[in-house]
Amino acid sequence: MISTRGRYALRIMVELAMYPGEDYMPLKDIAQRQEISGKYLEAIVKLLVQAGLVNGLRGKGGGYRLARPASEYSILEILDATEGALVPVSCLEGDAAECPRAGSCVTLPMWQGLSRVIQEYLADITLEQLVRQAAERGIRPDKI
Repeated sequence: MISTRGRYALRIMVELAMYPGEDYMPLKDIAQRQEISGKYLEAIVKLLVQAGLVNGLRGKGGGYRLARPASEYSILEILDATEGALVPVSCLEGDAAECPRAGSCVTLPMWQGLSRVIQEYLADITLEQLVRQAAERGIRPDKI
């Protein structure tokens, strides 16, 4: 399940992508439009900055903007930065200890297949596609 942190990160990224080439967008403006607590938003944006997905600037005229064009971001990349591993079962997490039943686990191949489908699906969707879909549906940034 994708947490609110991951869903809000996508909303933030889509909003930033809807204003390409703009100056830095103040965090308080994003928080107000998205109706997200400023403190919670700060924590999410910090993860996005650490992952190199957004650039931040402090002081007057400061805020956040995308680090690269929206077409270069996959949804998987954004969710990985905020959610960690997107796997259906804990035994597939990267840091999980090898399960002693892995060799005889009847369901392991099924979980691996589901994990592959999720990864490939999210990797094939770009931030630009979400922005285009929003525009086609007439959705304004404050209604994402």
